[in-house]
Amino acid sequence: MILGMTPLTFIHLLLSLIGIATGFLVIFQMIGAKPLGGLNATFLATTILTCITGFFFPITKVTPGLVIGAISLVVLAVALFALYSKKLAGGWRTAYVVTAVTAQFFNVLVLIAQSFMKIPALHAMAPTGEEGIVKIVQLCALALLIVLGVVAGKKFKTAMQ
Repeated sequence: MILGMTPLTFIHLLLSLIGIATGFLVIFQMIGAKPLGGLNATFLATTILTCITGFFFPITKVTPGLVIGAISLVVLAVALFALYSKKLAGGWRTAYVVTAVTAQFFNVLVLIAQSFMKIPALHAMAPTGEEGIVKIVQLCALALLIVLGVVAGKKFKTAMQ
């Protein structure tokens, strides 16, 4: 046990938090029209590994987390194709921004759901995870990432042409 967690849970959580932190930094790099470098590779790798390790937990039924993980892997495959195969040429730059921000949203969405399930103070406010406060926080995250994504798409696109 590590901090009261199984090694798998600890690694999954660590990868997720690194992915989320670097994901926001990458979005801000795009907004600042900076070249994508090591942080971007870290974001992609940790986000992919977060999705994969999520499938190692005991599965008794299909959960929203499993569905989001599967969809996220498809989104990340497009991001990898846009970045490494198409070299962000033409419309692939926009495709990369959209897929990277979408993957970031999925990470944050699961973080919010898990936080309300696992953090006692948040769990007390939303014991089932279906309460309005959870939906409001998720909607705020969606709005924030849409705004950041639109700005990143405009700045990253025009600065690199």
